[in-house]
Amino acid sequence: MNGAESLVRTLVAGGVEVCFTNPGTSEMHFVAALDRVEGMRCVLCLFEGGATGAADGYARMADKPASTLLHLGPGLANGLANLHNARRARTPLVNIVGEHATYHREYDAPLTSDIETLARPMSAWVRTGMSAAEIGRDGADAIAAARTAPGRIATLILPANTAWEAGEGVAPVPPIPERERAGDEAVAAAARALASGEPVLLHLGDQAVRGPGRVIADRIAAKTGAKLLAMTSNSRIDRGAGTVPIERLPYPIDEAIAALKGFRHIVLIGATQPVGFFAYPGKPSLLAPEGCETLTLATPAQDQLDALERLAEAVNAPPARAPETGPLAEIPTSGPLDQDTIGAVIGALIPEGAVICDESLTTGRNFFALTKASAPHTWLQLTGGSIGLGIPMSTGAAVASPGRKVINLQADGSGLYTVQALWTQARERLDVVTIVWSNRAYAILRGELANVGARNPGPKAIGMLSLDDPAMDWVSLARGFGVDGRRVETLPAFTDALRHGVATPGPFLIEVVL
Repeated sequence: MNGAESLVRTLVAGGVEVCFTNPGTSEMHFVAALDRVEGMRCVLCLFEGGATGAADGYARMADKPASTLLHLGPGLANGLANLHNARRARTPLVNIVGEHATYHREYDAPLTSDIETLARPMSAWVRTGMSAAEIGRDGADAIAAARTAPGRIATLILPANTAWEAGEGVAPVPPIPERERAGDEAVAAAARALASGEPVLLHLGDQAVRGPGRVIADRIAAKTGAKLLAMTSNSRIDRGAGTVPIERLPYPIDEAIAALKGFRHIVLIGATQPVGFFAYPGKPSLLAPEGCETLTLATPAQDQLDALERLAEAVNAPPARAPETGPLAEIPTSGPLDQDTIGAVIGALIPEGAVICDESLTTGRNFFALTKASAPHTWLQLTGGSIGLGIPMSTGAAVASPGRKVINLQADGSGLYTVQALWTQARERLDVVTIVWSNRAYAILRGELANVGARNPGPKAIGMLSLDDPAMDWVSLARGFGVDGRRVETLPAFTDALRHGVATPGPFLIEVVL
């Protein structure tokens, strides 16, 4: 057994069963080992950003890490943008990066780079393997690091000779640390705020926006009158009819400030303090109103469910109440093809158990509210703001969720960053409907021009934000990658196309011309 086989067997034994890969020469022994080891599914991606984004989507749905396999420093660099999103989502991920043989690095061959330095900003754990005899143990340590709460990126650098020289078999994964309990004083401080008679916001993220966490938070709100609000960007929210409804802090800064106005206490539960996505002239970075107290009940790394249960006991919260989500709006049959009508159609047609991957950006700001009464489903978001996640994330989510329809809500400019992931969907026959909002512009940046005070933009500035000269043909792009598609320009055509996509197995793309 060589080092590569020792590493692959260790990964499989440690529950890492999928590898999203774009390998090169230095990784060929790892690739060969994949044929000799049962239990590892290999998913080829045409671009490293597709591999890292797919690993992110997979782990969000599987609640365990996948691995990547990337080619040297440049391959890692190509994948860093979506590793940034995975880091912000607190996704567990074992990131394996090939490297020149240990004795070859000193000769500064063309692909030589400082891989550890490239990896560190996005990784909580980085190690370069030094021997084939220990590479299995390195892999086991990487799994433990990735699975340490709240979920971390572990990057293992694999020199070629540590893969082809003799290894030492399967290494056991070290014990995974339990989540730390929140302190008693944190629970007591939150209880005092709730008993103050002043307006309190329970700001939720991580475990607290998943089903059980939100139920406990809703019990606390029912007793105390506190309001629940999720962070702007969340790794995963399980929602729909029969679940506790929750809204998110709006992305636009003025709307976010308005949403927080009047609160005297903000209690963070698996969430970070509300801040502006960017700095804007004359506007605050911290969005809580002046004089508002911000308290942390439980950090993302701590056991938020335990903290919520203790807080519920402290305030004598009642049993869980039946959620009231209200009826779905009927599918509109006429009218413009706009955010509200599109959201109503999506809300009505989401099938039970669906996974929604949301990189809609400007077009989709109303979709979350319009789908709260849909059939029960899971909602994944762009977490780090690095665009180009949607198509890969939906790819990984589909690998992790066989039998569940995946619907990717995709801004057109963002989708072009990683459009190659459609090919992986076709190759793997994944059940994904990709809906592209073809406004043929970086529409979000047009609004940002005004937000930062750049008034009266001229033709050069407008040209930098336009995608219509020439306009992309998304249906042709999809078919070139092996995915069937339709272009729609009316509301009835969109409704018909989405019905078809939901009912038909396999990948399908809808270009919605706006």
